[in-house]
Order: sequence, then structure tokens, then C-alpha cells
Amino acid sequence: MAVHAVPTKGNLMTSKKSLALAKTGYELLDKKRNILVREMMTLIDKASEIQDKIDSTYSKAYLALQKANITMGYIDDFAKSVPEENSLKVSYRSVMGVEIPIVTIDDNTAPQLYYGLDATNQAFDEAYQCFHEVKVLTADLAEVENSVYRLADAIKKTQKRANALKNIMIPRFEETVKFITDALDEKDREEFSRMKVIKSQKERAESESA
Repeated sequence: MAVHAVPTKGNLMTSKKSLALAKTGYELLDKKRNILVREMMTLIDKASEIQDKIDSTYSKAYLALQKANITMGYIDDFAKSVPEENSLKVSYRSVMGVEIPIVTIDDNTAPQLYYGLDATNQAFDEAYQCFHEVKVLTADLAEVENSVYRLADAIKKTQKRANALKNIMIPRFEETVKFITDALDEKDREEFSRMKVIKSQKERAESESA
């Protein structure tokens, strides 16, 4: 049950302003939630597409690696010649106040050769190329999945705030406005009745004294 304010015109104006602000806040939160949901659904579709590419590329990579092992023998020494990836960078963009990561890898379109071509074959080159593609795709997937997680969390919080306004604050302010309005109307009616009685008594008194 709402705690009603003292029924005065000042409190009525204050309650109406609070009600208007609560409704505006709800509308803004609802718009924010819809925008975040659309962004998240787009990223979910993108994540599924990237995952399919990763699965397909991994299949080609391991098939090529198997061929390289068969045709070249044990290729561990060649694999060790490829350095560890350390160019991964993370920046951020904002979507309705939600920080979304942007993951990048330097020179992600042209892998460098760290081994001699005379000592390897086409299968090894294909495996190297495929694993490089998987590396780039994995960075993309990490960006998208982390973005989806952040958006989902923001949507949950936004929905919670919107629900609080819609189901608690707005009804409470509406009830308060109604209570004060009804109380002031009743007070006006009482005042009107009182003035009528006073006027009637005054007229009767003037009539009797005439």
C-alpha cells in the first residue's frame, strides 16, 4: 500500500511531476532495452556464422596437417618456428552506455612465413594458412561472444529497472495523485457546502432583522 502524502496543492504538483518523470524514464528504458536486444540478436547471428567458419576451417586445417605429417614426417620443428601471437589488442565502443569490446590482430590478412619453402610442401602451407584464419576468427568470436554477454547483462538490468518503474513507482505515484486529488475535491465540496450554509444563515439573519 502506498504511503499517501498530505493532500495539499503543492504535494499534488510534486506528485504529478514525479509521475511524469517516472513515465518518461520508463519509455527511455524501454527504448534502450529494445535497441540492446536488436544489437544482441544481430551479434548472436554473427557468432553462429563465425563458429560455423571456425569449425569448417579447423576441419580443413587438421586434414592438411595430417597430410603434411604423412608427406613430411614429424613437423614439430617447423611448427615451433611460428612465434606466439602477441599483437592482440582490445578497444571499446559504446552502445547505449554499454561498453562493447573491439578485438583486433595486427596484419591479420597476410600471414608471414617463418619457415623455408624448400623444406615444406603444399599441405603444410595449407595447414598454416588455415590455422592463421582460425586465429583471426577466434578473435572475432571472442569479441562477439563477450559483447553478447555484456549486452545480455545490460538488458537484464534495464528490464529490472523498467519493471520497477512500470509495476511499482508509476502505480504508486498514480495512486498518490488520485488520493490527493480526491481529498482536495472533497475539501472543496465541504468548503462549498460550508459557504452555502453561512450564506443561508446570513440571509436568514438579515431577513429576520428587517
